[in-house]
Amino acid sequence: MPCQKIARWSAAAMLFGFAPLLAAQQSPQTCQDLIALDLPNVKITLTEVVGAGEFSEARGNFTDLPEFCRVAATLTPSSDSDIKMELWLPTRDWNGKYLAVGNAAFTGNVRHAALALPLSGGYATGSTDTGHLGNTASFGLGHPEKVIDFGWRSVHELNVTSKQLIDAYYNEGLRYSYFTGCSAGGRQAMKEAQRFPDDFDGIVAGAPGADWTGRAAASLRIATYLQTNESAQLSAADRELVYSAAVASCDADDGVVDGLIGKPAQCDFDPSVLQCGSGSSASCLTSEQVNTVKMIYSSPANPATGRAITGLLPGSEMGWTDLGWTNSARATGLDQYRYLVYGDEDWTIDRFNFSSDISRAEQADSDTLNALDPDLSEFFDNGGKLISYHGWSDPQISPANATQYYQSVVDTFGSRDVIHDSYRLFMVPGMGHCAGGPGPNSFDSLSALENWVERGQAPDSIIAVHRNNGEVDRSRPLCPYPEVASYTGSGSSDEAASFECRDP
Repeated sequence: MPCQKIARWSAAAMLFGFAPLLAAQQSPQTCQDLIALDLPNVKITLTEVVGAGEFSEARGNFTDLPEFCRVAATLTPSSDSDIKMELWLPTRDWNGKYLAVGNAAFTGNVRHAALALPLSGGYATGSTDTGHLGNTASFGLGHPEKVIDFGWRSVHELNVTSKQLIDAYYNEGLRYSYFTGCSAGGRQAMKEAQRFPDDFDGIVAGAPGADWTGRAAASLRIATYLQTNESAQLSAADRELVYSAAVASCDADDGVVDGLIGKPAQCDFDPSVLQCGSGSSASCLTSEQVNTVKMIYSSPANPATGRAITGLLPGSEMGWTDLGWTNSARATGLDQYRYLVYGDEDWTIDRFNFSSDISRAEQADSDTLNALDPDLSEFFDNGGKLISYHGWSDPQISPANATQYYQSVVDTFGSRDVIHDSYRLFMVPGMGHCAGGPGPNSFDSLSALENWVERGQAPDSIIAVHRNNGEVDRSRPLCPYPEVASYTGSGSSDEAASFECRDP
C-alpha cells in the first residue's frame, strides 16, 4: 500500500478529522515499567520514552512526532510463532482511542511510517510484522502456523496485547478501537470483521484483497498466456490507446463528460473497435492484442464453485504491464502458488493451469488468507461499523471483487437495507490501487467511520478531492454502493456540489 509522509499538522488534521484531544493522564505505571508486565505468550522486549522529534530509522526521520512511549514485543501464540509488534502511546493528550494499521502484500515489517500520523493525532497506535520478515511468502514453506499468523492471527494478537498495554499505561479506560488498512491491510480488515467481531468498534477496509487466491489465479492466468505469446503483449502506447478508447466510450454513462468512467461495471466498451484493418497504423491493435484486452477484462468462473474470479475493469489500463496485471500482483500470485499451494520453491508460472489450480489454491488456503465469509452478523450485532472503499481503476486488485463480496453480504442478510446501518462500500471513480489516478482519490474515511461509531452519523457520502501540484482541482462525493454520483445538470463538473448520490 502506498504511504505518504504528511509533514504539516494542518494536513494531518484534515486527513483524520481529529476531534479535540483529551488531557489524559499517564498512570503511575511508567513507560519503562511496562517491560515487567507478565502477559500470556508475550515477551516485551523494549520500553522507552521517545522525545518529541527524536524518533528516526533507516527509512526516514520523523521530526514532527510528539513524545511517546514506545513498546516492542514478541508474540508467540503457537510454538512456531514469532510475531513482532510495536505500540506507540502518547505520553500526553491521548484521545482515548486505539488505531491499528494494516500491512501490504506479503510484507513482514512493523510499519513505523503508518504509525506516525495517528500518533500525531493523539491515538495509541499499533502495527505488527505479521510474524515474519521480508516481502515474500517463503516464510510459509513448511511452517503452517506462520501462515496462520500472517493470515489472521497476528492482527488479533496485536489487538489483544495492545489493549492490555493501554489499560496498564493510562488511568482512563480505552473508549474506542479502530483498524484501518488498504490492499493486504484491507484483507486483514475484512478478516477481523469476519473472524474477531469483538476486536474493533469500527473498521476501514481499503481495496481489500479479500479474494487472495482468486487475485493470484487471475494475475497468473494472464501472465502465463502473455509470457508465451509475446505478440499478444500490449506496449505502454497500446495500453494508453485502449484507455483512451474506453474512456471515450463510457465517460458519459454517469451523465457528465469529465474524463472519468463513473460506472465501469456497466461499460460496454468492445476493444474489437481498435483492431487493425487492411490499412493498419500504429493506432490500432492486432487480433491477438484485442484478445489480451478481453482476457484482462473477463471474469472466468471457478470450475469447482461457479464463483467468478473477477478481472480488471475499463479505466484501469494505464496501470497494466507487458504481462497484464501489475508486477506486484504477479509476484504475489507466484509466491502464493510456489510456497503456499505447491510448497515448491522451484515452481514457475508456466506450470499454471487456471481450471485446476484455482480450485487447488482455495482448498490449500482453507479460509486462512481469503476473507470471503459473508456472515458478518456477530460484528453487526456488536454494533461494529465497516467502511470499505475501492478504486474503480485499480489495476492490482479487481474492484469487482469488492462489489462481488458486498453483494454476497446483501444476499446473506436478504437486502441492502438490512446491512446499510453497519456496512457501506464506496467505489471511487478514476482511483487506482489505494490512491492515485485522475479521479478524486483523497478522502477521510477514518473521520467518517468515527462519526458513525461515536455519533451515530452514517456516511451518506464522503467528499473526495483530486490534487494537482498540491492544489485541489476536482472534488466529488463518493456514494454508498450501488449509488452513483450523478451530475445534477448545473454547476462545474469539478465541484462536488454539482453531484448527488442516486440509485444506478
